[in-house]
Amino acid sequence: MLAVLIVGCGVLGLVIGSFLNVVIYRVPRGESIVAPPSACPSCHAPILARDNVPVLSWLVLRGRCRHCAAPISIQYPLVEVTTGALFAGAAARLGYAWDLPAFLALLGGLVALAWIDVQRLILPRRVVYPTLALVSALTLLAAVLTHEWHHLLVGVICAAAWGLLFFAMNLASPRILGFGDVRLAPMLGLALGWLGVGDVLLGFFAANLIGAIVGITLIATKTIRRDQPVPYGVFLAAGTALALFAGPELLAPFQGLHL
Repeated sequence: MLAVLIVGCGVLGLVIGSFLNVVIYRVPRGESIVAPPSACPSCHAPILARDNVPVLSWLVLRGRCRHCAAPISIQYPLVEVTTGALFAGAAARLGYAWDLPAFLALLGGLVALAWIDVQRLILPRRVVYPTLALVSALTLLAAVLTHEWHHLLVGVICAAAWGLLFFAMNLASPRILGFGDVRLAPMLGLALGWLGVGDVLLGFFAANLIGAIVGITLIATKTIRRDQPVPYGVFLAAGTALALFAGPELLAPFQGLHL
């Protein structure tokens, strides 16, 4: 019955992805994510329910507004598909586990934060803090239901350690590491720490390796200047996802890192 869970989480991810599009568009602009109802940015016509079906509506409308034919950004289906794929992948990796909801919340938050970081080079508190609260609550619930208090303790310690490390890095060089990354760090430390210390180290290493490769490539191709900031939150999200989906395989030669 694992297939049912995977499909169900994938569909849930598509729906959540549709909501995340609202978050990505409105939060950086300081707008409410609750009201008013979604509308076309060009003609301001309300989005009909039939035009708000994840991915499918964009395809049926051929990427254009039903009323004014203005282009609808491909961002919308991409965010929905990405979230759906991540949710399905988490279900495949974790199965029917009590910690699955915490990781779904984490992945959903990271999709929104990564997208905003790419567009605006910010990690808004209005996204980081609610996601941190939700992940923390769901992780605590998982510990209560499974009695995995050791995993929770390691997660809390790793959250504190990552928070202090990133705070020190920001203090040493605010230009290189923004404070948004400091706010994000405890959430990643908590989630990866629940999996194990090795996953925390893998996530941090992978984030910096991916960031270095992307940064060097962009500089070498003159896409960005050497002194131009890059969205580090995207690399943290990528490193975290890698640790979740491939951690056991990548850490197999280093089993002693797990606590």
